[in-house]
Amino acid sequence: MSFSDTPLAAEQTLALAVEYNGSLFHGWQRQGGTDQTVQATLEAALSQIANHDVRVACAGRTDSGVHATSQVVSFKAPVSRSLKAWVVGSNAVLPPTVRVHWACAVPDEFHARFSAIQRTYRYVWCVQEVRPTSLLKQVTWSRNALCSQTMNEAAQSLLGEQDFSAFRAASCQSNTPFREVQAVSVVGRGPFVVMEIRANAFLHHMVRNIAGSLSLVGRGLKPVDWIAQLLQGKDRTVAADTASPDGLYLTSVAYPRKYELPDAVDGPIFLPQG
Repeated sequence: MSFSDTPLAAEQTLALAVEYNGSLFHGWQRQGGTDQTVQATLEAALSQIANHDVRVACAGRTDSGVHATSQVVSFKAPVSRSLKAWVVGSNAVLPPTVRVHWACAVPDEFHARFSAIQRTYRYVWCVQEVRPTSLLKQVTWSRNALCSQTMNEAAQSLLGEQDFSAFRAASCQSNTPFREVQAVSVVGRGPFVVMEIRANAFLHHMVRNIAGSLSLVGRGLKPVDWIAQLLQGKDRTVAADTASPDGLYLTSVAYPRKYELPDAVDGPIFLPQG
């Protein structure tokens, strides 16, 4: 993808797509006392390009250890710079664990979080006898076999707008436990089992809590209708433990077509389709 080197006006609102390996970060959100967050790292790079402080809003605040292939952020550029400068310049000073894939000008009304209408996550298990060293912190290892067909059948009960209290972290600050899951699938690809789930939004730890419970179904320790029972019971303490962050990726954020954002950078490589 090529980027214009024509400077944009100062105070122009911009959207960026960001990829990161979350294994070395304490999550997305800036925290007091540490710069080892994705937000702080990205803002430091953007501020260096602008020679001015830059603060960004993101589409979804990922947890410690969680990855993203197409996180979307927005900010108001404090100075005149080209799209090429924001992308190429930022990547030149960012660590290899963070990359900006594209930048585009958007209307002032655009907000990376509040303008988003869909978010998609993938969760990846690697099922084999020995833990894979080449995929350390990139997948969740399972020595136990997982039946992707059974997991997929159980996952269909998640579809629609429902109360997801059974998969909501105790620390979740959302005003409501209701979310709308628009698509979900679990498929096997060689040694990998991949869950892909799309919703209008997600509760804190919702995807990892769903993954933890589905893995018990996949191992045959719980029946197919257990996920439906959990939803109906609305009791987080009855569901499985929260799954590891290692296998979780934010892969896509969708916005109304009027914003004309570039396509998401698909990933990770463990694709569920095909």
